[in-house]
Amino acid sequence: MNQEFVTIETFVLEAYAEKVRRAMGEAGAGKIGNYTHCSFSVKGVGRFMPTKGAKPALGAVGALEEVNEERITMQCERRLLAQVKIAIKKAHPYEEVPIYVYLLMVADDDADKR
Repeated sequence: MNQEFVTIETFVLEAYAEKVRRAMGEAGAGKIGNYTHCSFSVKGVGRFMPTKGAKPALGAVGALEEVNEERITMQCERRLLAQVKIAIKKAHPYEEVPIYVYLLMVADDDADKR
């Protein structure tokens, strides 16, 4: 029997990365076999310009902002996706939280024996 998984990722200020990663794991993301809280991260530079009506966590309306961010990627069962997204949003400092979800099919161990 195949179990349906997704890959979920977000971008967050480096200072909040551990908080978001922990929240994702506690919500059920990052479970692979007998391991939990499995993740992969890459550091980079994010850029954005808040427009009128925005309430940015940092920066000012009309000014281009450049920040050090971390991309956090985890696998989770599709059935847990909603609760993981809620956990990310609660732990994340941004007004508009970037969350990307990709469908991932992982076969059970019996498929490897063919």
